[in-house]
This record gives sequence, structure tokens and C-alpha cells, in this order.
Amino acid sequence: MTIRRTRPALALLSAGLLFPMALPAAAEALFRPLPPAARDLDPMRWQKRPVLIFAPSESDPAYREQRALLEAAQPALQERDIVVLSDTDPAAGGALRKRLDPQGFTVMLVGKDGGIKITERTPLSVERLVETIDRMPMRRREVQP
Repeated sequence: MTIRRTRPALALLSAGLLFPMALPAAAEALFRPLPPAARDLDPMRWQKRPVLIFAPSESDPAYREQRALLEAAQPALQERDIVVLSDTDPAAGGALRKRLDPQGFTVMLVGKDGGIKITERTPLSVERLVETIDRMPMRRREVQP
């Protein structure tokens, strides 16, 4: 019975169709692969601040460094509604990779409004990421008592 219930969900996930759906905060993973079929981040707009990481492979030194930096700062990322989406397979021809055209390693911060706030070709420090977000008017409203 469980298998029948999960098969449609697995099929949708593998097709990249479940990616945009909002999940309850407790069930949502902070680090996720960026599905090749994801054409935009509109379903996350006004809810999440995506950090996109594009790399030639999972073994890329800059990618590994960026992941380590972000993994060490999980509470700060969660507090700021960040979700980290990684595309480490250029050959998969991901729709967002094609549209944004990153060259080699690239990390981007996307605001809740959908605008790209930071683009770096080297690992982004958590301090710069947090400071950039904390200066945003929307974030200031979020932390007001």
C-alpha cells in the first residue's frame, strides 16, 4: 500500500514537478538538488531566499568549500528562510543553468522578490550572505517586534 502511494510522488519528483511545491517548514530540506526541469523559482517567491550553487561537479573544490561554509551556518540560514539549491551536472542541461548561464563555479543569492542580489564566482562567505540579507527592507520587517 505504501509503495502505491509513493510511486506517483517519486515519478513527479523525478520529472521535476514536485520541486516548486511548498512543503511544511519541518519537512523542507535546507539543501536540495536543483532539478533540471525547474524553469524558474517563482513558486518560492515571497517565501524563500534561494542560494543557487552551480558547479562543474560535486567534487569541485569551490563547491565543496561553499557547501561546508553553508552547512556550518544552518541556523542562520534557516532563520533567514534560505534554501540552498545545487546544480553540479552541467551535462544535464538544467533549464535555470541555461537561462542564468553560469561559468564554472557560481553562487547566487536570490531575494524573496525573485531578484538576483549577489553573484560570485568564488565561495561566498556566510558573513557577506547574512549581512546582505539583513540589510534588505523585507528582512528588516521580518525581524521587527
